Amino acid sequence: MSYTEDMAQAGRLIRDQDGRWDAIGAESVARMRAQNKFRNGLDIARYTARIMRADMAAYDADPANYTQSLGCWHGFIAQQKMIAIKKHFGTVKGRYIYLSGWMVAALRSEFGPLPDQSMHEKTSVPALIEEIYTFLRQADARELGGLFRELDAAREAGDEVKAKQIQHAIDNHETHVVPIIADIDAGFGNAEATYLLAKKMIEAGACALQIENQVSDEKQCGHQDGKVTVPHEDFLQKIRALRYAFMELGVDDGVIVARTDSLGAGLTKQIAFTREPGDLGDQYNAFLDCEEVTGAGNPGDVLINRDGKLLRPKRLPSNLYQFRPGTGEDRCVLDCITALQNGADLIWIETEKPHIEQIAGMVDRIREAVPNAKLAYNNSPSFNWTLNFRQQVFDAWQTDGKDVGAYDRAKLMSVDYDGTELAVEADNRIRSFQRDAAKRAGIFHHLITLPTYHTAALSTDNLAKEYFGEEAMLGYVKNVQRQEIRQGIACVKHQNMAGSDIGDDHKDYFAGEAALKAGGKDNTMNQFAA
Repeated sequence: MSYTEDMAQAGRLIRDQDGRWDAIGAESVARMRAQNKFRNGLDIARYTARIMRADMAAYDADPANYTQSLGCWHGFIAQQKMIAIKKHFGTVKGRYIYLSGWMVAALRSEFGPLPDQSMHEKTSVPALIEEIYTFLRQADARELGGLFRELDAAREAGDEVKAKQIQHAIDNHETHVVPIIADIDAGFGNAEATYLLAKKMIEAGACALQIENQVSDEKQCGHQDGKVTVPHEDFLQKIRALRYAFMELGVDDGVIVARTDSLGAGLTKQIAFTREPGDLGDQYNAFLDCEEVTGAGNPGDVLINRDGKLLRPKRLPSNLYQFRPGTGEDRCVLDCITALQNGADLIWIETEKPHIEQIAGMVDRIREAVPNAKLAYNNSPSFNWTLNFRQQVFDAWQTDGKDVGAYDRAKLMSVDYDGTELAVEADNRIRSFQRDAAKRAGIFHHLITLPTYHTAALSTDNLAKEYFGEEAMLGYVKNVQRQEIRQGIACVKHQNMAGSDIGDDHKDYFAGEAALKAGGKDNTMNQFAA
């Protein structure tokens, strides 16, 4: 419904009350409705799920249509990210928000900073989803509030052309609300626990849930050691639990991202159940590191029968079983095919380095079974991107017979190499990584998991160094406030960003001439009008 139509509908409703609602302004109602497009989290989840499905179809048609996101650990951070995207690019299309379990554990747990081991409160994840969408909806309200004030000014000046232009902008306003891909880790328990948590996350607004094939109570960060995977059937139960949660809540387009940590996981907690040779359980067990046993074996041995032979899987004192070295990629491929054939929509392969051909080699094999397989990929801050890509260039040049005698491969991170031909080429490859990987390696969605964790640390360090040093107040003024003004950062008017003007509008609606408003001539925010 357009702004004008909404105003007319509200006007009819007010008139039907026999004068009891005459103090209610139909246009004020239309404005408040426009500022609150989404009534609840499920409205958001359904809306954003449709966006993701359309984006996935667009990518299938042309891999240049890949999507991106940054991980956000607070509603304000997510809000400022989306405001910045609209400011710089005019649209939020193709830009999402990633909600990282790592950052929730590190920054949002009541226990304090925790490692990425699913030790944080499971309720903190849906709480953050709700918080993010609260801030994004507030960004809508703030932006529309500015348009409403412009409309009033145009009317007061008698400028009908400008008034129509502004009304068109109101009717076609693009929301800051975008899809969130939310990390449910390994499900925080069994399939039932996964289902219950998924419902909370969807009700908060999440249209896409990312789940990984690690053991829930032994979960580790994807870039650390000690990862333990589960047999496929265990993982598929949780994928089914997610789908049931989406469908129960009427979010039929909900997206499931199935993550495999098998590339870096050398251990399993269980030997998979198998009914017949070659079934999924048997394929999983075939990767176990085993030794042939003669006779009855030793007391306490767990033995498996393969091709008429008794085999003893290698079991560690932790009671975990070990996979054969060098099987990681094969396991990843099987994991991805299995997940996609059993309800997942996207896959996530956690790698140890950003190497397009490594990813593409696995994707090529996956697409033999699932031709439209697509990835969400972690452009991780755990990678040393500078060193990795300088080494990739070094290796490529060496293979091509180019002289690399001026470079020490082990020390390519050194500042001494900044500005060299090799460093420039490496930076060019980093710049085009997302575009090239989308085209070659099936990556539909590129995300950085922890960027705002690092930007918060970096900016705070820079401010502390200046403000508590010789620059003192100038450290803040020169490097923060002045830059906000010069770059048009909306937060320089922090009262406005926090909703003061929205509150003033509501005071007008509620109290009329009696309204005690904050935005008068003595408001210091007026100093930033120029």
